[in-house]
Amino acid sequence: MALYDLKEKKKISENFYCDLNSEQFKHFLKPHTPHVDVSTLAKSAIFSITYPSPDIYLVIKIEKVLQQGEIGDCADPYMTLRECESKNKDKIEKLRNQAEAFCQRLGRYRMPFAWATVNIMEVITSAVDRDVTDSDSVKGGQCKKSCFFSLGQEGDRLSDEDLLKFLSDIKKTSTPQRRIKTIPGVMKLDVSPVNDMPQGCLSPELIPLKPLAEKNIRPLKEVLEFPSNEVYVPHNIYRNLLYVYPLRLNFVSRLTSSKNITIKIQFMSGEDPSCALPVFFGKSSGPEFLQEVYTPVTYHNKSPDFYEEVKLSLPARLTERHHLLFTFYHISCQQKQNQSGSCETLIGYSWLPMLNSDRLQTGPFCLPIILERLPINYSLHPPEVPPVKWMEGHKGLFSLEVQAVSSVHTQDNHLERFFTLCHALEGGVVFPLRVKEEKIPENKLEHELKLSIISLSSSSLEPLVLFLHRVLDKLFTLIMQPMVIAGQTAFESVVSIVNSLHNSPELIKDQQGRNSLLATYLYWVFCLPDPPQNTQSAGANFGHVKNDTIEHVLYSVRHSLFFPELSPVSVFLLLQQFHEELALQMVVSTGVCKENAYKYAWFFFELLVKSMAQHVCQMEKHSVPRRSRFSDRFKDDITTIVSVVTAEICTILEVEQAEKVNISLAFFLYDLMSLMDRGFVFQLVKNYCNQVNLLVSMPNLISMRLEFLRILCSHEHYLNLSIFFCSPASSSGSCSYQEQQRILALFDLSHEFKQQHYLTGLLLTELSAALDMESDGYGSTHFVKLKAINAINSLLCCHDLDHRCEKPDIRAKVAALYLPLVGIIIDATNYLDFTDDDLENIPPINQSIAMAIAGNPFNTLGRNVLQGKSIATLAADSSRHLLVCFLWVMKNADRSLVQRWAVEMPPSQLNKLLELLTICVSCFEYRVGCKCFFFSFFQCICSTQALQKSQQAKLQLEEALLRGSGARGEMMKRVGGMDRGMGQRENLRWRKDLTQWRQTNDKHDKTKAELDQEAIISGNLATEANLIVLDILETIIQAVPLADCKDSVVGGVLKVLLHSITCNQSTTYLSHTFSTLRALVVKFGDLLFEEEAEQCADLCQKVLQYCSSPVDENRSQACATLYLIMRYSYSNASNFSRIKMQVTMSLASLVGKSSDFQEEYLRRSLRTILAYAEEDVDELLRNLNCILSDTVKMREFQEDPEMLMDLMYRIAKGYQTSPDLRLTWLQNMAEKHNNRKCYTEAAMCLVHAAALVAEYLSMLEDHKYLPVGSVTFQNISPNVLEESAVSDDILSPDEDGVCSGRCFTENGLVGLLEQAAELFSTGGLYEAVNEVYKIIIPILEARRDFRKLALTHDKLHRAFENIINKGIKRMFGTYFRVGFYGSKFGDLDEREFIYKEPGITHLPEISHRLENFYVQCFGEETLVMIKDSTPVDRKQLKPNKAYIQITYVEPYFDDYEMKDRLTNFEKNFNLRRFMYTTPFTKSGRPRGELNEQYKRKTILTTMHAFPYVKTRINVIQKEEFDLTPIEVAIEDMQKKTRELAVATHREQPDAKMLQMLLQGSVGATVNQGPLEVAQVFLNEIPADPKLFRHHNKLRLCFKEFIFCLKSEQATLEKNKHLITADQKEYQQELKKNYNRLRENLRPMLERKIPDLQPLTPPT
Repeated sequence: MALYDLKEKKKISENFYCDLNSEQFKHFLKPHTPHVDVSTLAKSAIFSITYPSPDIYLVIKIEKVLQQGEIGDCADPYMTLRECESKNKDKIEKLRNQAEAFCQRLGRYRMPFAWATVNIMEVITSAVDRDVTDSDSVKGGQCKKSCFFSLGQEGDRLSDEDLLKFLSDIKKTSTPQRRIKTIPGVMKLDVSPVNDMPQGCLSPELIPLKPLAEKNIRPLKEVLEFPSNEVYVPHNIYRNLLYVYPLRLNFVSRLTSSKNITIKIQFMSGEDPSCALPVFFGKSSGPEFLQEVYTPVTYHNKSPDFYEEVKLSLPARLTERHHLLFTFYHISCQQKQNQSGSCETLIGYSWLPMLNSDRLQTGPFCLPIILERLPINYSLHPPEVPPVKWMEGHKGLFSLEVQAVSSVHTQDNHLERFFTLCHALEGGVVFPLRVKEEKIPENKLEHELKLSIISLSSSSLEPLVLFLHRVLDKLFTLIMQPMVIAGQTAFESVVSIVNSLHNSPELIKDQQGRNSLLATYLYWVFCLPDPPQNTQSAGANFGHVKNDTIEHVLYSVRHSLFFPELSPVSVFLLLQQFHEELALQMVVSTGVCKENAYKYAWFFFELLVKSMAQHVCQMEKHSVPRRSRFSDRFKDDITTIVSVVTAEICTILEVEQAEKVNISLAFFLYDLMSLMDRGFVFQLVKNYCNQVNLLVSMPNLISMRLEFLRILCSHEHYLNLSIFFCSPASSSGSCSYQEQQRILALFDLSHEFKQQHYLTGLLLTELSAALDMESDGYGSTHFVKLKAINAINSLLCCHDLDHRCEKPDIRAKVAALYLPLVGIIIDATNYLDFTDDDLENIPPINQSIAMAIAGNPFNTLGRNVLQGKSIATLAADSSRHLLVCFLWVMKNADRSLVQRWAVEMPPSQLNKLLELLTICVSCFEYRVGCKCFFFSFFQCICSTQALQKSQQAKLQLEEALLRGSGARGEMMKRVGGMDRGMGQRENLRWRKDLTQWRQTNDKHDKTKAELDQEAIISGNLATEANLIVLDILETIIQAVPLADCKDSVVGGVLKVLLHSITCNQSTTYLSHTFSTLRALVVKFGDLLFEEEAEQCADLCQKVLQYCSSPVDENRSQACATLYLIMRYSYSNASNFSRIKMQVTMSLASLVGKSSDFQEEYLRRSLRTILAYAEEDVDELLRNLNCILSDTVKMREFQEDPEMLMDLMYRIAKGYQTSPDLRLTWLQNMAEKHNNRKCYTEAAMCLVHAAALVAEYLSMLEDHKYLPVGSVTFQNISPNVLEESAVSDDILSPDEDGVCSGRCFTENGLVGLLEQAAELFSTGGLYEAVNEVYKIIIPILEARRDFRKLALTHDKLHRAFENIINKGIKRMFGTYFRVGFYGSKFGDLDEREFIYKEPGITHLPEISHRLENFYVQCFGEETLVMIKDSTPVDRKQLKPNKAYIQITYVEPYFDDYEMKDRLTNFEKNFNLRRFMYTTPFTKSGRPRGELNEQYKRKTILTTMHAFPYVKTRINVIQKEEFDLTPIEVAIEDMQKKTRELAVATHREQPDAKMLQMLLQGSVGATVNQGPLEVAQVFLNEIPADPKLFRHHNKLRLCFKEFIFCLKSEQATLEKNKHLITADQKEYQQELKKNYNRLRENLRPMLERKIPDLQPLTPPT
């Protein structure tokens, strides 16, 4: 069997033979089988497919022992006889006896019998489809071939060409198109991929790849592949195989009885019969190697086609005597009576010499056949030469093809010539040397060798790759030869080969663009070439050139190039080392050779390094000092090479190519640090930097310099070299000026540091320069910064994982090496960014302009969010990497050194450090996690929680309060007594109420275990980073008593601590943070309460928030901290009043903002604190409980946004006398509205808050530019006047703790108004934006803040542009009246509200929303939706039901109001009156005829004007009046007239719209149209004089209506081009209807009526 590729029309594997016969039938052939080798018993084979294709077929050919008869006759019994039938037993036994007889006589001969085929790729594909398990390996598939094609009628079509035609037919129709017999039979094949080499496998040469462990195991053969395309893999094993393919024999014209023809093939080493070599591979169930093979016999065919593949193993050394001998026989199938035992009749001979001009002969041949005995010495000549008797006059009758798969014979002219001349150079040949037809004398050997080296690049790619290892070995040997021309030529040839291999698209390259074949050669194959043994032998190979001549030539060439001082002796010594010769060749190369050598410098650098290492190893120079290992001349060459390569890097235009060369150079110097003197290598680095620094303005060169230094610093000896010169800081307490400067200098990148730590200084200098680069707008600056940061980051990662740095003292030394990095990062604080890139997702309400919305007051880090990222800002990922480096250094640095540094640090620098720590907290907040991980912990926490008694609460509080005294004690306990290493999962619990679960980095195909592990790692990293920050803060606090700026330091530390507990943190970190906070309160209580009032408010809010935590430990820590704050503030009356107000405001903010606020846990915490409370503290706690009670109601209406906002409004109203709390609740309402995307209402909340602040400021200060209280806000909304309740009689600005928030300032006022303006703009109310900025602009003008004024006017410009562009396209709110009826509603019973809904909200939408909500509250059976708008009769309602009536309403304006409300905005802003209509008749039906149709108008007035701080306002007044039928008609006609007028006076009339309006007005079939209205009300003059006025008004309406119709007809006539062809007939019909209507209305409109009498009141 073998594989065939139908697409390429080629056989792609050698044959595999297996014998499936039983032992009984094998016994028939025993006389012809001397012995059976184990290797021939294989029934399994490994086929390789380099180029898979769906057109690959496994072809199975079946042969049988030769017998008399055609193939079809021999196959008939297999098709007609069945063994299971008893009648056939005698026939079958007879056939068996005949078969045994043929086997005894003709057992060595075979004949073709049948064949079958399998599409191998279909079998493999189906197996992959069936394998749905998670196994990494494909199980394979099984194939059963149920029938075979007989060759009975195709005995003359046995070639591979015919077979491929059959396969093509099978592919098209699944069966051959020609009529071929099929033999029933079954062959089972198991097909599976091979992952590991199986046991007992034999190579194609029958060499065991894995020796058999047991002798009884059946072997498995590896089948050699003949790839359909080139495979570029060098020879790595010895292989010397020859395949002979007899194709066809033509005896048709010969008058002979020779029909059953076979060919005996022998491989002869001479002409004697005994010279036949046993080199033929045996088939199955026979010897492993044979001396002769026979081709199959095609019965009675004078011109047979052959399909045989003869495989033989060539001898390693071929001579001119080796040849293939072909002997042709006729086989007698039936033995005649007078014939002897032999069945062979000799026909003739032919032969094929193996060598032709010392080259192996391969390819197609057509040989003549000799009829006589073979002549003497025939093997020395081709078959055409000897004068003997030839068949058919020396005509070629026998066609065959010979193919070689050999690692010995190149089969390429250029390679063959090169190897031959190299062999001659090594000696042992006789001159003149014969190469093909050419004879080369000894004196021309050098010249011819040079030509052959040059021609190497002309050889084909495939043979060059196959013999690449040998070619390179020979060339490197030539470089070592004392022959200048050949050496230089060899080097140039190496460069040319390297260039061609890199430029070949067929060959594989790695990520760095290096050719994989060359890299493999360097790593596995290259070995130092042997130097010439002596000068005499070397000279003998070159025509006996004298030694002094060689030296003179070498000296003259090199003297003229570079080294005039070089002596002949030193030149000779230079040749003895390969690395020296190679370096010299790189230096002296010129032109294209030089360009390509440095272009692919990686290869020559690796070659140099490996040759140097082997030189050191072979010469046993390990113990020799590095300076003496290599010669000075070699060092000069290396210096020159580095200089030239550096210059090339700076001049290469292709950035990618320059980067590759740069990396190669870096790794070269990296390797030299292990072999050469480090001082010499550092000098090379210095030269490199000096050269590149000349072009420092190019970002690409800076990037390459960074990569260069990163590679060098990753050397294993880098730390040893750096720490050796490290001078750690003294721990003495000296405070001299020199000592202070020395401490500060340790954190600065000084010149002294660069001298002591050369590589580190270079790398940190590059980092500092990269961070200071300005943006170029193309992204290259960002790339340079990222590369600089990654270089430091990867270096510190290596140190952290280095087992040599495990001890703390060693880590402290390593950290001291990077102390200047801390100063660099502090200076770059303004460039850092920790925010997400998606700024559009940040809602306006969360921006921190000059105030803080309660719940997130500490938002000083919002600079990047507000102002946008500056041009030099680092990306978030780069910032994180840089901060990791900072934290690592600070964690491992000496504590005393850091503390002394903090003492000596200038205040500005210390503030920058604190800001940097704040950024660290934000960067390493835990954001990405696994939900399953969190829930498992949260369930564990909740399951262990139980209600605790008062005594247990006391014990917990005492334990937390007594857990340490001061910051020092807390830090020492944490550092000394607790292992805070990575992986402490049991101490890691996350707060559900704050954690933001973002699945940004999680892949969907990760397992739960992987997600859990990632969550643990992320959590541990966050905890570790924040604990490092906490340690640094503790260290700074310890240094505070020695510092001059105590107040600012404490405030800055408190800011960082507050920000840290604002972010998501673990329980482990929180416990330590609360301890530190308590220590701060104890140590600096007075300072905190007096100077840091705003931060105390933030502290109170955060502590209260944790008092409601479901985690016991967090809650107990927060309780202890809150109690401590109260206790220490109680000693100072002013402090305590302030704390009372701040705690109360914090709780109000917390309640209003947090959606998952845990009320029960907070109550539990307050009860715990109450056990220790003093009298005033007790009052405070009771107030807090009252606030919590209000939240209970809010919890009940979380799903009802309108009721929730009503409740929050009620609470805010209750704090009318407490501006701080009212402001807090207004901000909470704004946040709720913003979350619901009710931007207008959110803006109104902030306008009310701003009015409240304005009231306070107007009492405190009298500035003209400030608003005069809430009156100034009337133009925005009249509702704002309710904030004027703040007056001197109920509020004293001087009262301590009142209006102390940051919002009650000018900045706070401007911040609130700016947020309101942004929200108005988002909601589309651009006119309101103008009114808001009218209040802001005077304040900004008074401040001379022209930058902000410019921004303000720019925003106004955009607002006015939006008004112009969007115009009437803006959709404002839609309004509905909602009435609640039934005791189920409680306070809402019989109350009516006006609901404001988003624009284009239909009645079914709000009805469906309210119905769904209240069905969940009361049940589907209880709720009833009233479908009409008629007044509700309470008597008809069922008491156990809940009724809701929803009606669409429109804004209602009196006539005088319409004069002022001209724009669409004015008609939808400040709305208090709404109207809806209800049709009815006197009979009670809603609809009736025209003369009985009445209409009731209902006008509703709300308590406040829309828009307001909430989306529903209760109705306080209702007015109703009825319209008579004629008044209804008048109103309808006025409406139609207005519609016609609007459509007529449009700038671009719409023909279809005009036609539709005309059709609705003049159509004859329109029900209750204008004509019917006129006939009902104008046909007769009314008898009642009171109706004369309405009658006349209706007539005037119809006249105006006719006038509009006429105008519309004129408009259509004017715009005839708007009317298409298919509408013209329709237009004519409209004209007719219009004329008919006008004629019908004329008598009614011209009829005179009595004079109208003035109405007299009844007496």
